[in-house]
This record gives sequence, structure tokens and C-alpha cells, in this order.
Amino acid sequence: MADPYSTLGVARNADEKAIKSAYRKLAKELHPDKNKDNPKASERFSDVTRAYDLLSDKNTRAQFDRGEIDGEGNPANPFAGMGGGGSGFGGGGFGGGQGGFRAEDLQGFAGEGVDLGDIFDGLFGGGNARGGPGRGQSPFGRQQRAAPPPKGADIAYRLRVPFIEAATRKDQRITLADGKTIDLKLPAGTENGTQMRLKGKGERGSGGAGDGIVTIEIDRHTLYRREGDDVRFDLPITLDEAVNGGKVRVPTVDGAVMMTIKPGTSGGTVLRLKGKGFSKKSGTRGDQLVTLEIQLPDDLTELAKRLEGWKDEADPRSKLGV
Repeated sequence: MADPYSTLGVARNADEKAIKSAYRKLAKELHPDKNKDNPKASERFSDVTRAYDLLSDKNTRAQFDRGEIDGEGNPANPFAGMGGGGSGFGGGGFGGGQGGFRAEDLQGFAGEGVDLGDIFDGLFGGGNARGGPGRGQSPFGRQQRAAPPPKGADIAYRLRVPFIEAATRKDQRITLADGKTIDLKLPAGTENGTQMRLKGKGERGSGGAGDGIVTIEIDRHTLYRREGDDVRFDLPITLDEAVNGGKVRVPTVDGAVMMTIKPGTSGGTVLRLKGKGFSKKSGTRGDQLVTLEIQLPDDLTELAKRLEGWKDEADPRSKLGV
């Protein structure tokens, strides 16, 4: 698996700022919109995004550094910690574990008329008092039942969903291990790590097929940012629009809408577009929070002429104590 540090080109001791800076630089270079004729760039963009997702989260980064997960976020050794060589009796059978007993501990009873069957009956609740286990019983006196035939193993899938399609819950097509494709309806409240279970879409077994387990991964977006169930968006406006107000078109995950700006609006003002965010588990949707950014003209000559002799006497930083 690819090393996320190598993918982003940062050192293993890089801080959050360095990791974010490296990601932004690569994301701009490799974004699919700028490399429509270069599929390798799109693939590289996905790798870079996946590496940043892992390293930007303190928990997953720590797990990777400890070797608990790989660069894909999967367990590095799913069987670690299970131990080895132990039996069902405390890891040591009759003689290995603490608090158990050893076979040689019974040697002193040999030839002294002691029925070892009685000892085992007392320890394990034996069935027949003297004649050993009855038919259909185990040596420990419990009724044996035939184990049901095993089901096939589950199959894990990872489904990458574009940001806007995740917000609007657009159906997603996925190709299964058998080559068949199905369309999935994203559940309400979908977020990174949401899992969907596909009954009977796993491997075949004598007891039936296992399930398919689909883990959702939502791609980042160049314009929008998710904040809980809300979507954040920075909207540039002109100085004229900020001073005089007006109606402006605002992009949303559902398409562009018109929004009214009041006269005298300051930069940094946050306006709310109801129901333009991600779906909640309740079925309702979050909002889009639009932060206004006043953008001055590239050529300030005319503006400077108009402001000649005028000075704003306000003190916008008076409340900051500076």
C-alpha cells in the first residue's frame, strides 16, 4: 500500500500546516477539471486526497504511524492479538495456564480406586453417572448439536462519492465482485465512513451467501466545505454590491439561486440558504452558509479618485482591545 507521507511528499514528522499546504498544492495541480485528458492525473488526485484524509485526522494518522492500519485505512493485520497455541482452557489446556491443573497432577490417583470419570463429571457436569457420556452427548455431558453449514464470507467494498452527489443523495452505481452492477440509494445522514450492507452479495457458502459491506468515502470539493450537516461557501462580492446592496447569483449543491445582499453589508457577513446542505438522519437537510468576501477592483485608480479627500473615521477594531 502507498505510504501517505510519500504520496504527499512530506516528512513523517510534518505538522498539520505542512500536510495541508502539500495537499493544496497537489490538489490544484492534479484536479480533474484541469486534467480532463489525463486519467493518470485524476487517479493521482484520488491518491493524494486519500492520503490527506488519513493524515489530517489525528486518530487515523496515529494508527498508521503505529502500524495498525495501512495507507488505505484498512487493518494492517486483522488477526493480530488473537494469540497462538492456546486451547479453550485459558491458553494452556489442562496444564499450561495459571489456575489450571496438569495431567501429571492426576498420576497420584492411579491404582487407588478413584474413577477419573467421576472427577470429570464433577468438573464438567457429566451426563451418565457411571457409564460415560450417553449417545449424542459430549464427554462433558452437554448435548452435541450439528453446527449449521457456514455462510460465505462478506466482501468489503469502498465507494467514492462526489461531494455534490453525496449532498443531494444521488444514486450511485457500484460494480460487485461477480461483475454485476447495481444502483445504490444513499441513506439519509450519509457521511464519511457510513456503511451499507448488501444482503447476499458476498461470497457463496454451503449455508448461503455472505453480504457485501460498502463503506462510503465522500470526495472533497474545491468550492464547498462540509460542516456537520451544513455546507460552507465563500462568495466574493464587489465593493459596489456591499455598499449599495443588490441581488447576486450564488452556486449551491442544488444549482444556482438568487440571494439578496442588503446595502452596507460588511465583509465576513454570513448568510443562510435554508435546506441547501447535506441530508440529516431525520430526512431533513442542513443549510448552506455563505460567507461574503468583499473584493476590490484590480485597478484602484478610479476608486482612489472618488475617495480623494475622504477618510473613514470609524474604528472597526475598537472592540478588540488593540
